[in-house]
Amino acid sequence: MAPRFVTDLIPKRERNAGSSGLLPALRALKPIQYAHFWVGWLAWTCDALDFFTVSLTLPLLATQFGVQKDTMTTSITLTLLFRSVGAIIFGILSDRFGRKWPLVFNLLLCCVFSLSSGFVNTYSQFLAVRSLFGIAMGGIWGLSSSSALENLPVEVRGLASGVLQQGYACGYLLAAVINLTVVSQSPSTWRTLFWFGSGVTFFAAILRASLPESELFLHAKALEKERGTTTTEKTKIFFHETKEMLKIHWKLCIYAVLLMSGFNFLSHGSQDLYPTYLETTKGFSTHDATIATIIGNCVSIAGGAIAGYTSQYIGRRLTIVIAVLLVGAFIPLWIIPNTFGPLSAGAFWIQFGVQGAWGVIPIQLAELSPPAFRATFPGVAYQIGNMVSSASSQIEATGGNQLRTNIYVNGELENVPDYATVQGIFIGTVAAYVVLVTIFGPERHSSHFEKHKTAFEEGGGQDDAILEDEQPESVRDDDEKGSEV
Repeated sequence: MAPRFVTDLIPKRERNAGSSGLLPALRALKPIQYAHFWVGWLAWTCDALDFFTVSLTLPLLATQFGVQKDTMTTSITLTLLFRSVGAIIFGILSDRFGRKWPLVFNLLLCCVFSLSSGFVNTYSQFLAVRSLFGIAMGGIWGLSSSSALENLPVEVRGLASGVLQQGYACGYLLAAVINLTVVSQSPSTWRTLFWFGSGVTFFAAILRASLPESELFLHAKALEKERGTTTTEKTKIFFHETKEMLKIHWKLCIYAVLLMSGFNFLSHGSQDLYPTYLETTKGFSTHDATIATIIGNCVSIAGGAIAGYTSQYIGRRLTIVIAVLLVGAFIPLWIIPNTFGPLSAGAFWIQFGVQGAWGVIPIQLAELSPPAFRATFPGVAYQIGNMVSSASSQIEATGGNQLRTNIYVNGELENVPDYATVQGIFIGTVAAYVVLVTIFGPERHSSHFEKHKTAFEEGGGQDDAILEDEQPESVRDDDEKGSEV
């Protein structure tokens, strides 16, 4: 007989009982539900677009500011470090005041700092602006995922999670395409990419501002208005319920950070220095390295959607484990070949696995979260994990300086950093860690978190704080029978 922790990876059948199925649920969606989802997706796409501008233009930035590439990666580290600050600030604002205006303000800040990044002239200025950008960027994921998923029925959330998370890959892909086609032709070179990202982010902010508040928050605010609860009272309730939630779920908070640390090491370790790895260790041109990056991100979009959909039936954790094991199996194809075709195939399968696992994360964290804190909890866990993994690119860059290899460049033998070996060791170690943490972690498959009270309502910090008009039928039946006696 299989161990219990293995059998528990598959969700119990009764959790899917009564499901209408994916296609009927999709057909029943209202236009506003689609709009909320796709605007959340676009916000996350902008986040990735703005972030990966640095990774894709790293050699140009290093030349511009007169520093080494490994020194230039400090800007990536600082952005990741400060993201947790933004997750706390904007997560609290969203769970307290609603999904709409905190996300709009958050996107506008990202727009401003991305635009500013394209105007700096010194290395110190660039580090300062990217640090501020990290704070703004940190709020996007928690706010976009909560507003996108909470307005959808349970049957759709697995697929929606996978598609939503691949906004990250789409942002990377969009940045890579602009870098390939526009940056090299523009007199402003790398600055063009930052300005483009700023424009797209501003467009996303306008779209979100044109949509109404999340239906769940409109309902909660209407109830509180009927009760005569003032803004000050709601704020006091919010902080009280936050304390209660932390008392109950402090262990879950630690677990979520451990899980997201592994996930962020996995993604940043396989993506941030990938173009640099191909150009430096494999001798690729910038054009070929960008094409390989585009291939990897195209397939990752499919991987996230497929894994998210699959998780609705075989479970969140089992889907993650299968995807990460796929990553481990294709590490040799990622690092051993020296030609474009095999290395692109390695990128294909590695990113299919990495982003497949990531495609489950939005819904896994949403279901694990204390229900009233669906913006703060996932966002902070995600970004603290980012903070822990913030040195990924520097670890790989430093490792490459210690592990060297020889390649022929223009017919001459040259000693270069061996990023292939470094990334193989790094990704393999992290993949093993993620599998273990996932297997022994919790899962709340198909949780109806949309029926829970908000964080500014009395009792919102408790797991059983169900809205009065959303009580289970058995509870309502008992109440009705009791009133008849």
